[in-house]
Amino acid sequence: MDLIKQVVEEIDLASVRIKSHILKTPLILSRPLSNLIDGKVYLKLENEQYTGSFKARGALNKLLSLTAMEKSKGLVTASTGNHAQGFARAVEMTNTNGTIYMPENASPAKIEALKNYPVTLFFHGQDSLAAELFGKKMAMDEEKLWISPYNDLQIIGGQGTIAAEILDQLGESPDYALVTIGGGGLISGIGSYLKIHADRTKVVGCLPANSPEMALSLEKGEIVVLPDPTPTLSDGSAGGLEPGSITFPICQQVVHECLLADEDEIAAGIRYMAKHHKKIVEGAAGVAIAALQNNPDRFRNSTVVIIICGANIDLNIFKQII
Repeated sequence: MDLIKQVVEEIDLASVRIKSHILKTPLILSRPLSNLIDGKVYLKLENEQYTGSFKARGALNKLLSLTAMEKSKGLVTASTGNHAQGFARAVEMTNTNGTIYMPENASPAKIEALKNYPVTLFFHGQDSLAAELFGKKMAMDEEKLWISPYNDLQIIGGQGTIAAEILDQLGESPDYALVTIGGGGLISGIGSYLKIHADRTKVVGCLPANSPEMALSLEKGEIVVLPDPTPTLSDGSAGGLEPGSITFPICQQVVHECLLADEDEIAAGIRYMAKHHKKIVEGAAGVAIAALQNNPDRFRNSTVVIIICGANIDLNIFKQII
């Protein structure tokens, strides 16, 4: 619980630190999804956040928390794309030197978006964890400051400001919060805040069946790394978490259960958001929509908040899906 309290303290600091630099994204009632479960389903639209993803929060909180001496070393991170964009925006805002390592198969749309920012890109490996471990080693070798995309208290704290907004906007504690899991930074922040301020809310982890590392880790009681990850539409949540990540013990305390979605179900979630809400969302958001659509009886007569985590999908892939 001490770790949970540390996260919540950081969320409170982050709420003040980043408030004027991020958007308080809408929380809207989805009538069709509400009808599906005979309850109320709200969508927290982080797809409308700066850079098109919740990742703008954590990256900015981290960089704004650094001293001038720390920033002067130069900063290094790794990402499949969304954290990279949040990091790149924060680098520009703080006038800092930044380097990003990405998997060689990163989304072309996310690579293209990064060209708008003053950062240096390198590519390594075929998944996020490979790029992450390589980038961390390079930061150490070059004596630069490593910024983890999830294994960091300030990153988690920034993402957790979403939960503070939800409770303020909703005016009550929801029965469930559906959150997509990759490395665990988002659900660690949201789950920690809800555990302290809305303990009745069950936090449900949503993962692509092709990349369920955190679900497997929670089931086994130790971090599981898949040697040959299968590609998924949910590229923003794909890949494992590094050994020793603080997100794992946090998730052990805050995640009520995990639900998986296959590729057809993720695509259906993306189509659903386009058809019923006229929103373009990425695969990681489709995972959370699919978790509810696949299990309506589990959420019957309840109040649910789904985190729509991002909008950064390649338009060619989006066109194929719809």
